[in-house]
Amino acid sequence: MQYMNLMNLFSNIKPKDVLQYLPDAVFVVKETTGEIVWINEKATSLFGLNKEELDEINFNDIVDKGTELADKSSRKDVPIIGGAVASYGEFFIELNATLLDDEYLITIRDVTAMTNVLANAEKTGRLNKNKNLMLSKLSHEFKSPVQSIVGFSTALSDGLGGEINSKQQKYVKIINKNANELLYFMDKFFEFSNVESSLNEFSFLTFDVVNLIQNVIKNNENSLKNKNLSINIDDEKLSDKAIYSDENALKIILQNIIELSINLTEIGSITVELSNPELDFVEKTGVKLIKGATANSYIQISIIDNGIGLQENEIEGIFEPYTQVDKLNKKNIVRSFCLGTAKELVRHLNGSIWLATEVMKGTVFNVILPIEKGAVKQDE
Repeated sequence: MQYMNLMNLFSNIKPKDVLQYLPDAVFVVKETTGEIVWINEKATSLFGLNKEELDEINFNDIVDKGTELADKSSRKDVPIIGGAVASYGEFFIELNATLLDDEYLITIRDVTAMTNVLANAEKTGRLNKNKNLMLSKLSHEFKSPVQSIVGFSTALSDGLGGEINSKQQKYVKIINKNANELLYFMDKFFEFSNVESSLNEFSFLTFDVVNLIQNVIKNNENSLKNKNLSINIDDEKLSDKAIYSDENALKIILQNIIELSINLTEIGSITVELSNPELDFVEKTGVKLIKGATANSYIQISIIDNGIGLQENEIEGIFEPYTQVDKLNKKNIVRSFCLGTAKELVRHLNGSIWLATEVMKGTVFNVILPIEKGAVKQDE
């Protein structure tokens, strides 16, 4: 009985009664002429129209190429972004149309605010890219004077410019130390700008990952020797040392992470552990699995140190250099440049990166990457 009452109730409701109070502007428009047959209350307020004057207005007068957009929306069954005009000026709309016999049923919403946000975002993104391109191209001009300070201060300290007294020697060493720190900061800053500007060209090939790690360790011999540290490679859980990826990008990722591990470690050793992670775990880290993937399609590289670890306030935004500007801590900013570069490169390689740390117990940096041709997408 209740069902029949509901059916009777709905049978008495006319379609236009429903359309009248929709939140979107609704038009019924002749297909061939663009003549406006009917509009709802929202359309009158959005366009500033008077229902009594509809005979004098064509749909194409208020929506640029209105019937053409309606035809396109109707045929492709998709919303169309277009331009419209009202008494208060021009604005952007999203138009959806359905052809019923010889009339279009059209719904319209104002998307000017959204369109402006997207336009501003596109403009900001373009400006940021241009900024980073400029910085990358000018990196030599910025670094060259600092390199001269490092070189000449080293020469003075070594006595190549003549004998200097102990007080002068102290000042020269301070100049040399600060210049080296500034040069390192600039190297990491320009490296990040270069990666962020998408200047890097990725080249995928098959190479020996253990051999690559050994080369990165060799690049850090002086830092390891100064701290009396060693780095061990554990590849027992890795099925195959030959992987398919971008060798140069992975080298930069590992170099930046190993540098940080050395900086965080005063006593003991660092271990680089290689394995093929379970697919369930790979997916949990945010990596999109390819069809037919196996555990051997991915590699996990864990760089484990037993150093001082990182405090909670140091972890926040550690992969995002721009979030560090308010912390006024040079170490945090340089650390974020290193990890920001690593994160951006890992993203291009379709992988994931994260860390786990505990104060006075050490830090583990983890990277998961696809290592088979079918699992790698070369993002240009």
